[in-house]
Amino acid sequence: MAASSQGPGKGVGEDKTPARRQSEGNTKLKYISLAVLVVQNASLILSIRYVRTLPGDRFFTTSAVVMAEVLKLLTCLFILLLQRRGNVRDFIGLLYDSIAIQYWDTLKLAVPSLIYTLQNNLQYVAISNLPAATFQVTYQLKILTTALFSVLMLRKSLSRVQWVSLVLLFAGVAIVQVEQEGKQKETTVLNTNQNYAKGLVAVVVSCLSSGFAGVYFERILKGSSASVWLRNVQLGLFGTLLGLLGLWWNDGAAVAQQGFLFGYTPMVWGVIFNQAFGGLLVAVVVKYADNILKGFATSFSIIVSTVTSVYLFGFHVDLLFTLGAGMVIGAVYMYSLPKAAAPSLAASSSSSISSVSSSSSHTRSHLSNGDGDSETDAFLPKSVLVK
Repeated sequence: MAASSQGPGKGVGEDKTPARRQSEGNTKLKYISLAVLVVQNASLILSIRYVRTLPGDRFFTTSAVVMAEVLKLLTCLFILLLQRRGNVRDFIGLLYDSIAIQYWDTLKLAVPSLIYTLQNNLQYVAISNLPAATFQVTYQLKILTTALFSVLMLRKSLSRVQWVSLVLLFAGVAIVQVEQEGKQKETTVLNTNQNYAKGLVAVVVSCLSSGFAGVYFERILKGSSASVWLRNVQLGLFGTLLGLLGLWWNDGAAVAQQGFLFGYTPMVWGVIFNQAFGGLLVAVVVKYADNILKGFATSFSIIVSTVTSVYLFGFHVDLLFTLGAGMVIGAVYMYSLPKAAAPSLAASSSSSISSVSSSSSHTRSHLSNGDGDSETDAFLPKSVLVK
């Protein structure tokens, strides 16, 4: 009897240990995901602002966009090759079938790729003309545009809390712009190379393009079984070609005279690598982060950008900016909160959980690979699939 009673007790202990370890591991992964999201979100904006305000020769932003697209394309091709275990014939066959044979499916990605290329160039324009903290706050308008396009194009519904958060978001951004308007003349005098109005227009258009492209991308990917890396390759092909077209149109003569890599320094290369691989890294770790964590990461990155701007760029934080930024941070967090289930539907929902669990787990796996809800993707840095 003693032996039989000891056996089950030992078995229970053994069952609890792996579960506890898995829970602790998931918690660590969430914190790592939070750190990655915050660092990538804040460091990209701060580093672009830094290299664009340094004295000396300035690199061509159009060439930086092209270089980032090329690096992302090569990285995704390498990952696809690894997935084929180095079998070059299977690798080439996959690319030929997915890109050439299914050419119509590939052409569908030309529209979001065009918008993403435009958006990446506009981000350089905006960050070059706006303080990093102001850009970070204003750029959260992409949540508003993504939500509105989701309602209009995908017939999605928003909760009352989300609608309130969008109004709060718009009000917070408006307050920040009013605060910055008072400093515009002083900034223009001290920095003749910066144009606040130009930067503001660039960030607003970037937010509009981000919202539309994200929703359009989600719409065309409905029911698609292609992997995230293959979609990145298709986007990268169009992004590289369209980026080269933009470079020729805007800086063709200057690039022909001074060279494609004119003005490139180790810091510039750091920005390009951050832009190229940061988004891919986020696409990998984001599966461990829920909506609340993403919203918190976005809010925390605003604080990091603001504090760093004070010490790095001499940015002055006053009462109006603090109020506006605080409203934006609160709005981002409110928008990321999960929708409350209706009480009348609670019983029926609980009874159907077991029947749809396999379907929902497949959906979550699909979303975690980058083909996610556009409302969720609004919190992510914009790069390739996470644009």
